[in-house]
Amino acid sequence: MSRAALYYHTIRHLRPIQVATRLWYAVHRARADLRAPARPRIPTALYVAPRNPEPSLLGPDTFRFLNVERRCATACDWQPAEAAPLWAYNLHYFDDLNARDSPQRATWHRNLLQRWVTENPPGSSVGWDAYPLSRRLVNWIKWALQGNSLPPGCEASMAVQARWLTHHLEYQILGNHLLANAQALIHVGLYFEGAESQRWYERGLGLLNRQLSAQVLSDGGHFELSTMYHAIVLEDLLDLVNVVRSYGREPPPAWLEVVARMRRWYLCMTQPDGDLAFFNDATFDVAAQATSLDAYAGRLGLARVASPPEALTVLAASGYVRACAGPAWLLCDCAAVGASYQPGHAHADTLSFELSLGRQRVIVNSGVSEYGRGPERQRQRGTAAHNAVVLNGVDSSEVWAGFRVARRARATLHSAALEGPAVRVEASHDGYRRLPGANIHRRVFRLDAAELQIVDEISGSYTNAEAWFHLHPRLRPRTDGPDTVVLTCDEVELATCQFQAAAAVEVVPDTWQPAFGVRQPSTCIRVRLQGGRLVSTVRWGAAA
Repeated sequence: MSRAALYYHTIRHLRPIQVATRLWYAVHRARADLRAPARPRIPTALYVAPRNPEPSLLGPDTFRFLNVERRCATACDWQPAEAAPLWAYNLHYFDDLNARDSPQRATWHRNLLQRWVTENPPGSSVGWDAYPLSRRLVNWIKWALQGNSLPPGCEASMAVQARWLTHHLEYQILGNHLLANAQALIHVGLYFEGAESQRWYERGLGLLNRQLSAQVLSDGGHFELSTMYHAIVLEDLLDLVNVVRSYGREPPPAWLEVVARMRRWYLCMTQPDGDLAFFNDATFDVAAQATSLDAYAGRLGLARVASPPEALTVLAASGYVRACAGPAWLLCDCAAVGASYQPGHAHADTLSFELSLGRQRVIVNSGVSEYGRGPERQRQRGTAAHNAVVLNGVDSSEVWAGFRVARRARATLHSAALEGPAVRVEASHDGYRRLPGANIHRRVFRLDAAELQIVDEISGSYTNAEAWFHLHPRLRPRTDGPDTVVLTCDEVELATCQFQAAAAVEVVPDTWQPAFGVRQPSTCIRVRLQGGRLVSTVRWGAAA
């Protein structure tokens, strides 16, 4: 596509407020309001211990984010020139204030807090971008509510940051960023007394309530359809329940209902090994596991939410289908590109899937190791990095520029039902209708206790079609004839993959990205289709 066409098919999905806000911020320069804040409000109830993530502060000025270690020893280091933008954002979040064993690093924390205020005047660094500013305000307040005393100048800075935030709300982005902005305004509005603080609180509350109804789907999924960002938003809501109660108020019943729905969705999208499935931007070590968030919800006195025990769970609003049979756990992606006006975390992964046997991940999506606009980010978002079919070498949705999507695949879930002891799921997408063959990809999954069968059908003519099956790094594939691959794990035969009517079956080198900054060597089965139809069967146990 021409660059103009890419822009057109991207921009046409945006909300008018996104365009207007971006234009406004391009010409408007808000000034910092340095007035002194009102007095802090005294909490009237116990603040419950929040979740404690892994520490990221390794020394007085040494940090480890995204598996990259750097120092922040001078004022210039708050804006590290060689670091990835996401690393710099993490530096300004101050997550370590509330991390595991944080009291042991209290002296380091106090020094860093004072340094941040002194070395980051308003608007001087990425720390004043609305998203890291929002994260930081929440973390400072969470730390203070756990009995810590903020160093001199921090509370005055918090008021300046809150006023700055009100002039830089991320309407140009919307999505989880705007929810983070609302969360920060509610926290800081409760922390201080006075009419100004009440305005912050009311603005944040109104913004949050409107965005929750827009962003959380009826089945509980966050509309960006990333398991990782879903968990981040869910934890933010638990933090809101916590802070509101600590100041003697009751969270609206609608919040608690949303939290319950989101907890159930996250449990459905959690693999048997206890961690999240890799759909869209998702990787380990960023968001909390479902068990950790459930423990936090329990400390808040919220009722237990159980993962659905049934063999088939259809998350219709999100477009995901979970099936369980015998030792097998299957998650099918029949979802749209989400959200339509904010698909920054979307991948071209329509009709992809993940398969586990017991607690072992077997067929996996490739994950995420970096953000940005480079070729590796583009590859990781592409269709070939997922367990899907690539037609004529192009992606099912036109992902580009790191966080953009132009023309998108439209997915249709035709059926999901039990057929005796098996589960059958049928779906299709039209992402390749833009090609000369006006192609439609239809995929049928059939899962029982002994095998998973996948039938792929491609309508219309095409030059080349390849189905990709990415294997977890622990698996070792061995070809056994022209159409069969045997999978072993720790030298034990785990499963056999057979491909009927394939033109060619190859085992090729691959990588798996289980965390930012991490690329593990793995392997992939690449199958070339012929005749527009492929039957792929994975058998395990005695059936293998």
